[in-house]
Amino acid sequence: MTAPLSPVQTAQERPETRATSTANTAPETPDNVPPRPEPGSAELAPYWFARKRYLKEVRRVPELRQRYWSAILLYLLRRVLWSFGFFPILIAVWFPLVMASFNPVVMVNDILPDLQAFVAANPEVQANTLQTLGIAWLSIGFFFLIFDFVLTPFRSPYEYEADVYMRAWEQRHMEKQAQAAAAEPNTVNAPEHALTTTDKHLATRE
Repeated sequence: MTAPLSPVQTAQERPETRATSTANTAPETPDNVPPRPEPGSAELAPYWFARKRYLKEVRRVPELRQRYWSAILLYLLRRVLWSFGFFPILIAVWFPLVMASFNPVVMVNDILPDLQAFVAANPEVQANTLQTLGIAWLSIGFFFLIFDFVLTPFRSPYEYEADVYMRAWEQRHMEKQAQAAAAEPNTVNAPEHALTTTDKHLATRE
């Protein structure tokens, strides 16, 4: 029959159990959370390897190849229409409207004499005027075209499919890591458990 533990021994064992319980149930703080890997670190090497391999496989699919070329044509058509169609016309209408204090009647009255002078001019003057307007239109269009290319780059369907695949790949990778971490034995509380058992044996001997 084992002797009951003394109050001193129970008081010695209680802080250990409280420490283990608080250590196991401590909330995750920014200090406890492991840092995320940087883009150039070796931990992300499997990610980029899987992404490159999937992109090579996707480029062989005929349907995605057709979607890629149609997406390029649609992208270029939109950029050209915006740059050479919308913005030059907007500027050609907006500036005279601003100079006329947003009064369309005044704007038309200011433009009519110039139009009459253009119609009444000789062909050489008309050609020079049209050439000047064409150069202005092309310069404005190319300026907005470059600006639009920078602001709205082309989004490849291959990249979109790769992003969808890599999100699923990350989910599977995180589940595998969680299963591996759960399968590992809990070696943190093993010394404390051994210490409490030795204390109990000493207590029984006493």
